[in-house]
Amino acid sequence: MASSSSSLAPLSSLWRHPHSAIGAHLSLRRRRRHLLALASSNPNRSSSSSLSPPHPLRPTPSSSSAAQSPILKCFLYSRVPLQNPNVTIPRRCFICSVSAAAVAAETQQDLVPTSESTSKGRIYHETYGCQMNINDMEIVLSIMKNAGYQETVEDPESAEIIFINTCAIRDNAEQKVWQRLNYFWFLKREWKSNVAVGRSKSFQPPKIVVLGCMAERLKEKILDADKMVDVVCGPDAYRDLPRLLEAVEYGQKGINTLLSVEETYADISPVRISSNSVTAFVSIMRGCNNMCSFCIVPFTRGRERSRPVNSIVREVGELWKEGVKEVMLLGQNVNSYNDASEVENLEPGSNWRLSEGFSSMCKVKNMGLRFSDLLDRLSIEFPEMRFRFTSPHPKDFPDDLLYLMRDRYNVCQSIHLPAQTGSTTVLERMRRGYTREAYLDLVQKIRDIIPDVGLSSDFICGFCGETEEEHADTLTLIRAVGYDMAYMFAYSMRERTHAHRNYVDDVPDGIKQRRLTELIEAFRESTGQRYDSQIGTVQLVLVEGPNKRAPETELVGKSDRGHRVSFLNVPIKHSFEADGLQNPKIGDFVEVNILKSTRASLFGAAVSRTSLSFFYKNCASASATAES
Repeated sequence: MASSSSSLAPLSSLWRHPHSAIGAHLSLRRRRRHLLALASSNPNRSSSSSLSPPHPLRPTPSSSSAAQSPILKCFLYSRVPLQNPNVTIPRRCFICSVSAAAVAAETQQDLVPTSESTSKGRIYHETYGCQMNINDMEIVLSIMKNAGYQETVEDPESAEIIFINTCAIRDNAEQKVWQRLNYFWFLKREWKSNVAVGRSKSFQPPKIVVLGCMAERLKEKILDADKMVDVVCGPDAYRDLPRLLEAVEYGQKGINTLLSVEETYADISPVRISSNSVTAFVSIMRGCNNMCSFCIVPFTRGRERSRPVNSIVREVGELWKEGVKEVMLLGQNVNSYNDASEVENLEPGSNWRLSEGFSSMCKVKNMGLRFSDLLDRLSIEFPEMRFRFTSPHPKDFPDDLLYLMRDRYNVCQSIHLPAQTGSTTVLERMRRGYTREAYLDLVQKIRDIIPDVGLSSDFICGFCGETEEEHADTLTLIRAVGYDMAYMFAYSMRERTHAHRNYVDDVPDGIKQRRLTELIEAFRESTGQRYDSQIGTVQLVLVEGPNKRAPETELVGKSDRGHRVSFLNVPIKHSFEADGLQNPKIGDFVEVNILKSTRASLFGAAVSRTSLSFFYKNCASASATAES
């Protein structure tokens, strides 16, 4: 028998949230907006008799003692939700004593399966788009978990709540979302028949929730699309999700797409989605002020705002304790990070330093702690943890950031440097704030300061008015720079952008696709050389797991430059610990001698297990010896 204190817990919960006494399986038509009560029935009925099917809500019989009880005043109606018609249970009158109320609460709890008593509904989630969306879903799961939604499932057929986190950058991404929404709507619309044939395993028709950029951009269109969606929630409104789902229970529309100038979710510890426990995403800022003419992000994510440094350090510290060895710092414009919350005497924004030859349409009012300040602190406080970051803008690479990346061994020498195009005239129409020449000068400066840096980029072909000559400029830029990785797309016009208001999407789709093919071919010509240059070197690889192509014999991980490296899983020594020969495991740093390149990945032989700091101290010593 539970203790008196524990037996009062269900009652105190109902006292605080009386609406939660509504049975989990009551249909929407039977729900009442009044406060609901625990079970009561005819006290003369035998305790061994079987429960009859649920009946409509009925007034609770009053008594003099009930009229005197402040507890019973709030419970105007009562019923017993039928969980299993074959179960025989005792039924008790709800009397005014606290202990009797607790017993009734316990009786109702016993009727509910364990998975339902600990969770308000099982969640299935899908995410489309960038790493920020993945991290946002981790934030959403944390919010829902704190609100009582404890359980997630691997398939939508088993879920009572379906989250789909969306991307609005390109039309292709939106079309994929619409296709999935049609299937989720089928699960909801035909729930009874799906359950009958064994397709669905959920306890009730699923609620469908659209999150992210597409939710903000299309709002009412999504909510009114044949009533297929129950909740639409924008990127800055995730804290409101439990309330929105509650509103849907009462027949209201669940919509909140308000953008915020303050929300960073700095106080929320995300629930990690990835089964890989050694790498993680940490969002450090949200929004974008750049207003590039082709981009929808400022309209779906809002203005830039940065998390306080201390909150980021706290989250990274929690990840380190959980065994995470590499963190990717995220932001729509990650290197424009500007934490003005912890600086007493703010410097004027006129001191904001940009990359040489670059400009910005949005002026910074006050300058706080910049991205280099954040990286400086993280790299010092967590010397055995690697740090990467994405997605930056080329304008925000001042010299102090580049020198910090060179000098800190645990800040990966890998830079994403989105060019978008190699034509100065197209860059001007895109409102990027730099020329082709300024971009190439920045590339040269980066390679002068960080000689072994790995570069990646984004490219758009077929932007409004793009000529063959302008397209040719992009091809020559790709060959001149030589990227390790590139993301290339045909232009897709987005509503509400500067381009939508001022330009014409006049490049035919056929020409866009031909130009995209040419971009990919130019990239492949140069990227192979970047991978081939690693043959014969020793790279430090963080082991992420088995190689999917040879899971029984090979392990795979990433090098400092972000190259995918695989090697045979064989026992090897440790560089400074006397623990004998052991197979590397997930989370180990391993020295790998690179033997060959596939021009998309590397293969090598494992030399030894080691640590991040030990490896680079040895490299520095060897370099100094060679120079002397």
